[in-house]
Amino acid sequence: MQHLSIVTTGGTIDKVYFDDKSAYEIGDPQIGKILESLGVAFSFDVLPALRKDSLHLDDTDRDLLRRLIEAQPHRHVLVTHGTDTMVETAAVLRQIEGKVIVMTGALNPARFQGSDAVFNIGCAVGALQCLENGVYIAMNGRIWNPAHVRKNRDANRFEPVQ
Repeated sequence: MQHLSIVTTGGTIDKVYFDDKSAYEIGDPQIGKILESLGVAFSFDVLPALRKDSLHLDDTDRDLLRRLIEAQPHRHVLVTHGTDTMVETAAVLRQIEGKVIVMTGALNPARFQGSDAVFNIGCAVGALQCLENGVYIAMNGRIWNPAHVRKNRDANRFEPVQ
């Protein structure tokens, strides 16, 4: 992989909290800073598509993401996305041919110490270089087929669909 296109949608990975009552807003995408600090050996561009909690994404947003990803000249695409509706967006992105698309996010904001963001991004970048064309989810140290995974909100992790 020589170049990675990164499409950001917001979600917890980019959240910024302001007070003790946990009021937040979606901040600037964090992934570019993370990859720069890690000294990755490939070029990348960050395309901020949306700044939304994934619970607020709708069909229009998902269609925008599909069109934006289809228009990218590069085969490898990483999508940062809120975890609550990642599976629903992946179902729309399955229509895209000729690309490896890996979606990832975080269960805690990237700015928090101990966040899973860096780990999930690293897993996603590694997966992008090994997978066949298609859409995948990289969360909790695993690469998931979106058709066979769900977020367990109570356990705060992804797990196989039973």
